[in-house]
This record gives sequence, C-alpha cells and structure tokens, in this order.
Amino acid sequence: MKVAPVLEAVRATGKFDSVLVHTGQHYDANMSDVFFSDLDMPQPDKFLGIGSGSHAEQTAKVMIEMEKLLTEQKPDLVMVAGDVNSTLATTLVAAKAGIPLGHIESGLRSFDRGMPEEINRIVADEFSQFCFVTEPSGLKNLEHDGISKDRVFFVGNTMIDSVQKYLPKARETFPKLGRKYGIEAKKYALVTLHRPSNVDESASLAAFVELFERMRSFTPRIVFPVHPRTRRRLEEFGLSDRISKNPSLLLVDPVGYLDFLALQAAAALVLTDSGGIQEETTSLGVPCITLRENTERPITVEQGTNELLGLEWERIIEFSKRAFEGQWKASSIPELWDGKAASRIAKILEEKL
Repeated sequence: MKVAPVLEAVRATGKFDSVLVHTGQHYDANMSDVFFSDLDMPQPDKFLGIGSGSHAEQTAKVMIEMEKLLTEQKPDLVMVAGDVNSTLATTLVAAKAGIPLGHIESGLRSFDRGMPEEINRIVADEFSQFCFVTEPSGLKNLEHDGISKDRVFFVGNTMIDSVQKYLPKARETFPKLGRKYGIEAKKYALVTLHRPSNVDESASLAAFVELFERMRSFTPRIVFPVHPRTRRRLEEFGLSDRISKNPSLLLVDPVGYLDFLALQAAAALVLTDSGGIQEETTSLGVPCITLRENTERPITVEQGTNELLGLEWERIIEFSKRAFEGQWKASSIPELWDGKAASRIAKILEEKL
C-alpha cells in the first residue's frame, strides 16, 4: 500500500530504472498475489523468500540476501518503507555499502522502545538521505534526533494515495461482501488484532473474547479477519467454544486489500492494534479505537477519527456505543493526505539524484 504508488510514480517519470524486491518477510501464498493484483503492481523483479522466524533470524536472512542483490545491481538509491524487519535489514546493508537510502514513512515515533518497530524506524531514519515524512510530528521527531533539514521532506502519506485510488473500486465489492458475511453498511464493527501482547497471551485474548461478548448488546455484527496463528491460540486457550456461542462475532479468513478497504469504509467502527489502519480510518472518516497504549501516528488522534484507549475495557465499551449511536468526535483529513504523496516523492528524486 505504501510502495505501489511510489513505484508507479517513479516509473512514470521515465528517468529511472527500478527493481522491485519482495523480501518474503510477510508472505502467504494465498494472500501475496491478491495484494499485488489489487494494487495493480507488477510481479516483483526479485523475490528473496525469507519467510518467518525470530527478529534476529529475519533480519540476518534479509541482510545476507540483500547484500548479494545490491552487490549485483549497484543501485544509485535504495528505497525502504515503514518499520518492519526488512526495512531495518536493508537499511544496514545499504548504509554499509555506501548506497543512498530513501525512507518512506519517516519520522514516526511511539517512544516505546519495547516495540521492535520503533528500533527499526530509528535506524532507518538515521541512515536515510531522503526522509519522506507523512505528518507534522515526523518533522519534530527528526529535528529532535538531529537529522539535518536538507534530508527531510514533508510529502504526505503514500498509503492514502492507495486508499484514494482504490476506494471507488473497493466500494463496488461491498455488496458481495455484505451477502457473504451477512452485514449491512454502518451496522457492524471491524476488528484487527496482530500484536503478540494481544493475541499470544491467554489472559489478553480471553479479555478480547469477553469484550466481543459485551458488545453484542449494541453491535449486530463484529467481523474479525483472523490470522491462522490467532485461530490456533483461540483453540489452545480453550476459547473456541465461547466464540461459537457469540452470534454477533464472525471470524473470517484474512482478506485482500480491496476487500479490507471496503470493509473499513462501510464499518460503523474499527477496533485495531495496527498503525496503518489508524491512518486509513482517518482518511475514510470512520471511527477507530486503537487497542494500544501509544501511537506513532498522533495526527490520527489529534485531527483524525482515532481514539487511543489501550486495554481500558469500560472506555472501549463506552466509545464503541458512541460510534454506533453516531456520536463520534469531529475530524478532518491531515495536511497533504491528498493522494499526491508519491508524485511529490518522484519529483524530489528527479531533482536531487
């Protein structure tokens, strides 16, 4: 979602030869092709096939394969996005090889170094010659970290470029999804959970099951695209029976980009522990509750539709009711979230390289 608009904009200039690399860190044979087709992306030029593993294993594997690739390709610039282990690994290899680096989604900070993503962000920003910033907090954070202003570019949010481009197509898919899942627009909540602290500990996962049970009183439907690992945890922790007895809760398999965008756009409420979904819901004007103690995207709380509630269950219930009653706070679209971030990045690269 972050890379597709940039790849398209860079290639449209006709001034760059680009190589698209899929590390395979996030790879599911059933899902990967769906995302590439949904985003009209060409198949990767290089697939590294890294797969799952610990943070150290993934980082090491990407570094080994990326070093081979950069030695072979000898690029003038390497572009990374976000805050995943592939971002960290590629940054380290490019920096040691003396290859200029561009970081899409630069400057975001949760100020929680217990999050692996925070470490990845900090390192990527430190070694980037092009820090492409999505929101004003990023400018302040990079200044605080001593990043010189000539390396910092406030361009907006490339993920919102994707939202704006594909929203009309996504909306066309909703009637099909409505029939498939038995849902009506603005009469369901959409849930995403993936952080280990939320899904890999029995007490936390049981608390979410109880939350969904309590939401039955005002929520006709709760749609929860659930990762296979989380399904296994529900079984291991003896929660499957409670799930099956909650007629409002619908566990579904992970969905592609267009289908998930459609589900977000038509939801009365989204509950999530994801960073990017906080931005997408703000762009869509959909109420969002973030099930974390912090956010690296404060503009979504200050100006957008996001409420940061952690695991304060009573407040989550209270705010969820407000969403279904149409009593959410006023919000607006952040500066430069206008669908043109990628074209700004491409223009900067044309001028500077």
